[in-house]
Amino acid sequence: MGATETLETLGYLFYVVSPNRTTFEKVEDVPDYQVQVVPFFFVLVLSEYIINFKKNRGRLNDAIGSISQGILSETVRILLEGWKLASYIYIYSNWRIVTLPWDSIWTWWAAFIIVDFLYYWAHRASHEINFMWAAHQVHHSSEDYNLSTALRQSVLQTYFVWMLYLPLAFFIPPTALLVHLQFNLLYQFWIHTELVTSLGPLEYILNTASHHRVHHGRNRYCIDKNYAGVLIIWDRIFGTFEPESEKVVYGLTHPINSFEPMYIQLCHFIHIWKTFWSTEGLGNKLSVIFKGPGWSPGKPWHGSIEDVPDVKFPVEKYEPRLPSWCIIYAFYHMHILILGYVEMAEGENVIRPLILYAAIIYQVFSLSVLGMILDARSYAAWLELVRCILYIAADYYFIPWTRLPLLNPVYQMAILSIIRISFLVSAIVWLRLCIKSVTIRWHSKKLQ
Repeated sequence: MGATETLETLGYLFYVVSPNRTTFEKVEDVPDYQVQVVPFFFVLVLSEYIINFKKNRGRLNDAIGSISQGILSETVRILLEGWKLASYIYIYSNWRIVTLPWDSIWTWWAAFIIVDFLYYWAHRASHEINFMWAAHQVHHSSEDYNLSTALRQSVLQTYFVWMLYLPLAFFIPPTALLVHLQFNLLYQFWIHTELVTSLGPLEYILNTASHHRVHHGRNRYCIDKNYAGVLIIWDRIFGTFEPESEKVVYGLTHPINSFEPMYIQLCHFIHIWKTFWSTEGLGNKLSVIFKGPGWSPGKPWHGSIEDVPDVKFPVEKYEPRLPSWCIIYAFYHMHILILGYVEMAEGENVIRPLILYAAIIYQVFSLSVLGMILDARSYAAWLELVRCILYIAADYYFIPWTRLPLLNPVYQMAILSIIRISFLVSAIVWLRLCIKSVTIRWHSKKLQ
């Protein structure tokens, strides 16, 4: 990648793009910008982590948890993304009201503004409708606020909010929608940081790190504020803007206290299910699903602000007692899973479906097990041993489909060899730990 191409790709993260170079006639010509910027994600996340570590603000376990959620959501996207686009194209092809020229700069700018406007309402709905919040709360579950938090995404949210974008199919070309949905999301990466303070006059127009810090706060003054994607003007117009004042405490009003991605993804759905069946009356049951997450019988739609814990900085964060090597181990294996995701994303059209589905299931299982290790679960060692053995056993079937296309064959074989050795050594380490655990329990029972 040359210097010009590198700068252009970096510009995707700030919506600094050329309309002419990001306008396309055919859907298949629209690049997957999210995959293209993956290397920048991790360079910037690592750089920020080093700075925060020097300031005693970096928590590697939370960063791993956030990145794991990003890998999980993007892995599932490989399977499910197609139907969203197909529904939009069907409406556009059969029922569109007007045909805007796909190559017009006015179409490009209209799509930019309308997509951002609808993002505001989709985001707001994700906070004010309980079943949508059940998906979106994943993004707010981190107690830290940094670039890795931006990667903490829900698997299901995009499919819930998609219905709000479908009316655009009556006049916005599918290619324009695809381009701006991606850039709108990518722009929001850099605003997840505490390192950027104020941007001066731009704070009146753009959504900035300062504005979005408020959105991620669980202080009472932060609740249900600053929903903007790119333009903060929507919050100013519709009365949901709140400037940053007192020090923000991040996370959910009732912390989840886990790094296990599948639990984080599903826990609020489980809560809704239990609340639904324990609530009396059909109207109240429906309100559990469709009103705000803070609602309960007798309360307004959004619940009462008095029910929100009145927290002040600093607060104690979820920090399971764990040897440092376990966190480093999870960090290392997470990077192997990142390589796995890139392989699947690049080769989804050439990898045999059975192999692809098996790889996705293994990827999800792996992310869950690493989360259990970070949670210091007693059974995590056994599951990690199983995970390592599964990889070694399946290596013969997966490797022929592993291409690492950005590398020459020599580097490719070197990396694959390192991965194989890593899993073999890991399996031996976890086997010894499991045997040690069984031995200790056996001696303990014998003494009793």
